[in-house]
Amino acid sequence: MSPSLAKAAVVTPAVFFWALFLAIPSARAEDSAPVTVAFYNLKNYLAMERRINDEVVPDAPKPESEVKAVIEGLTAIRPDILGVCEMGDETFLADLQKRLKANGIDLPHTEMIRDAAGWNRNVALLSRFPIVARNSRDDYTYELAGTRHAFQRGVLDVKVAINPRYHLRCIVLHLKSKREVPEGDETLMRLNEARLARQHIDGILGEEPGANLLVMGDFNDLRPEAPIKTLQGGFGGNGYLTALGLTDPHGFRWTHHWSFADSYSRFDYALVSEGLEKEIVRDACRIHHWENWDKASDHRPLVLSLVPEDR
Repeated sequence: MSPSLAKAAVVTPAVFFWALFLAIPSARAEDSAPVTVAFYNLKNYLAMERRINDEVVPDAPKPESEVKAVIEGLTAIRPDILGVCEMGDETFLADLQKRLKANGIDLPHTEMIRDAAGWNRNVALLSRFPIVARNSRDDYTYELAGTRHAFQRGVLDVKVAINPRYHLRCIVLHLKSKREVPEGDETLMRLNEARLARQHIDGILGEEPGANLLVMGDFNDLRPEAPIKTLQGGFGGNGYLTALGLTDPHGFRWTHHWSFADSYSRFDYALVSEGLEKEIVRDACRIHHWENWDKASDHRPLVLSLVPEDR
């Protein structure tokens, strides 16, 4: 090597410092890119008794036409974190992962909490980012009219490390449906489940008041009703969770369509803590709507966008 080239190859401390300085912003910019979080009631993505070609078939999976419509909607959303309910066992969760990955959406990190009633309509979360803490609970119970009941779908609770400096605490819920059951009053059952979930939330915020906490799910009730107010907490008080007012491209807020009654309701919610609220990119949040939404499910997905930087 010639003396001139050798001199040019020397990396002085000043040159090294500036090279490192210039590299850091690009890494931080990548870490701070907006993250897409979605919640979706998949409507029986599981094996169950179904009527196919006028015959009752036990343990039939969700029809392929419906599954394809689900994947079509999720592919358009391209979630980095996806909370779902009415999911079957691990084989169905793996099936959803495989189909999403085939469409360029790799969500390798998962958590599932089983339906305590044995209906196999489970709650799950899939994530592009690693799950660094798991605090899900499937053992909560409450007493109603002298009988003890399980919190049927429990509380799915994980902490996701979006980058080394920013963790998102995700809770996914599926509260008792409006379907009447002989075990008790469905309205009171749903309210008791909401109370147990709120106690769980209070525990989180008591330990970490500034937590970046997202509570999302199918709450099976309207905004003014007691279960929703219970989950949110006292307005203006410590630990109050803000309900994001999401809309579809037409300005509508319904997330569920009950075809039998031809009624449209807002049953699915995204609640955010004070610590997370400033990081939400509200203009990018929505209720996702596409042509085949009703072939996929009786619900429409919620889509959130957040910048993973504490503000």
